[in-house]
Amino acid sequence: MEAVLGIDIGGTSIKAGLFTTEGELLEERKVPTPELISEEAYAVVTDGLEKILAGHDMTSEDVIALGLDIPGPVADDGTVKFLPNIKLDAEGLVGAINAAFPNATVAFVNDANAAALGEMWAGVAQGVSSYVLIALGTGVGAGVVVGGRLVAGAFGAGGEVGHVTVNPAETRACGCGRKGCLEQYASAKGVVRLYLEECEQRGVKPAPVEHATDTLTVFRALAAGDECAKFAVDQMCEYLAQAMSQISCIVDPAMYLIGGGVAGAFATFAPELRRRFAAHALSSCQDVRIEAAGLGNQAAMYGCAYEALRLRREQLGK
Repeated sequence: MEAVLGIDIGGTSIKAGLFTTEGELLEERKVPTPELISEEAYAVVTDGLEKILAGHDMTSEDVIALGLDIPGPVADDGTVKFLPNIKLDAEGLVGAINAAFPNATVAFVNDANAAALGEMWAGVAQGVSSYVLIALGTGVGAGVVVGGRLVAGAFGAGGEVGHVTVNPAETRACGCGRKGCLEQYASAKGVVRLYLEECEQRGVKPAPVEHATDTLTVFRALAAGDECAKFAVDQMCEYLAQAMSQISCIVDPAMYLIGGGVAGAFATFAPELRRRFAAHALSSCQDVRIEAAGLGNQAAMYGCAYEALRLRREQLGK
């Protein structure tokens, strides 16, 4: 039986999914691993993957495609440029995987891009050839799909919508070094910051925010009628709608999918986001669908497996 593996690489563990070539998830398992910069660490990964296969009466030779998603830019030629939040020797890991899985086509995918591909393979975007998935988490990332193909960009920056400038008057610097980026307002950190600043501005006591990305508390405050929370969420929707209207002028997608941790409250802010998008968008783009992503934290795992399988089929001319 031919099998496909999707590996979602995190800082302290990887999440591995075993798939059929039709996209059925047979098993998902977390594999703890140290920093992926040594032969010993690579062996932890490959041994863990082989154990998953053994549980389904498969061997490493049955794996025809293996995808890995990583939290960093991946260029159009598949090379990894830099990884700001994880220690990973990409070349060393690929070498170990090639040795352990000799029949597999290996693909690297940026994590937000992988999530977009996952939605196309097994999620909300099935049958949709042009869409943008925007992941609202600690930061803001996106995956852009046009004509059924991922737009990674020549330098791996395709989909970096979190760094679209939406407020030129901003004086505070974004993590990227620029100012007024979407990520400063629509990320989990951005929403919490907007809320706390508005509370301070009005001289009111905020809800008990537990940490810098605690949007759950902000949305609970919104549901309870907190005007500062309403201001923060309205600002998030305003800047996100501005960015989406600009994206539509370039990509003209049929659909936007909103994913990431902030998307857990999508039903709460969706009407406002749709209203503000319609107000900003070019008239011919106003009918775009704006929906919640469907695969949750499994999306990237699905997507990198899909990309490896697509690459495999492309190489074989199928």
